[in-house]
Amino acid sequence: MNNLKLNETPIRTSRNFNINNMKLENIKIPDTINKFNNIAITGNSSLISNNTSNIKLTYGIEEELINQIKEHSNIELKINCFEHEQMQVDFNFDENNPTLLENIEIIANESSKSTIILKYKSQDDLEYWHNGLIRVNAKKNSEINIILVNLLNMKSNNFMSIENNIEENAKIKYTIIDFGGKNSITNYYSNIIGEDSDNTINTIYLGKENQLFDLNYIGELRGKKSNIDIEVQGALTDKAKKHFKGTIDFKKGCKKATGNENEACMLLSDTAKSLALPMLLCSEEEVEGNHSSSAGKIGEKELFYIMSRGFELKEAMKLMVRAKFNKILENIDNEELKEEIIYEIDKRLD
Repeated sequence: MNNLKLNETPIRTSRNFNINNMKLENIKIPDTINKFNNIAITGNSSLISNNTSNIKLTYGIEEELINQIKEHSNIELKINCFEHEQMQVDFNFDENNPTLLENIEIIANESSKSTIILKYKSQDDLEYWHNGLIRVNAKKNSEINIILVNLLNMKSNNFMSIENNIEENAKIKYTIIDFGGKNSITNYYSNIIGEDSDNTINTIYLGKENQLFDLNYIGELRGKKSNIDIEVQGALTDKAKKHFKGTIDFKKGCKKATGNENEACMLLSDTAKSLALPMLLCSEEEVEGNHSSSAGKIGEKELFYIMSRGFELKEAMKLMVRAKFNKILENIDNEELKEEIIYEIDKRLD
């Protein structure tokens, strides 16, 4: 059994907040790593090769877990995007494929436009292990839309490290659906280096029973007139917990850069817990930064109104959660995938 210290914040805050890092105790890290075979690729699979570059990260979720990927990854994908590309990769966990250590490198070549969907799903209630790394290099004038969908069960461990480099006039947009895992821990970092470069992150999370979510989002703005927008919407019920740490750092040289972050959590029970730490750091002039965070129960007036239309309490709560998530779900053009996510929202709130 291992004790892990994960997701260190770039700047330390008071220990009393209990949010500078995440500690997981008695975690069993798999030492037997077999090949992961249950993977399905739709779209232009000729874009994919296995020759990924060496792993070099600015942050990462935790050294021991990054080393596990370096030494034992059982899926390595390098995706080169040209012109207008669309691709979906499904990782399906089952008893013959219980452990996934993936190293994914995505290169959005100059002036390309692409959409990449990565979906992680389990079909049963066995305990699975997912430790993943995604590195994205968005070159000049490129646009890339990345959709990450975590639909693992609530007995599994889900760890994800994401790192981006965004060049001049390039745009990276993430839509992250984070529902699965007993522990679901994400470290997201963007180096927004190019002039007029842009990074958008839209996330929804949904927790129940004893699920734990820890989201550490870091954006460093270096390019003139660069921008980052972080929008996180979540809902927690039962004894689920969430920690959100959002850091927007205006570095020297990013004049006229902008950064916005908003995180909101719906508490569907008296025992669910939400902690949030939005931070703005600045070492440059002529920049604009905004942040906000909120957590609260569903309004009684809104619930009463919906229930007066003939809905029971549970159905009324589902409607309100879906309404809150809908703006982010609209970023997904794949209607079949969107319906699958809506189905999972309803099932996990039953």
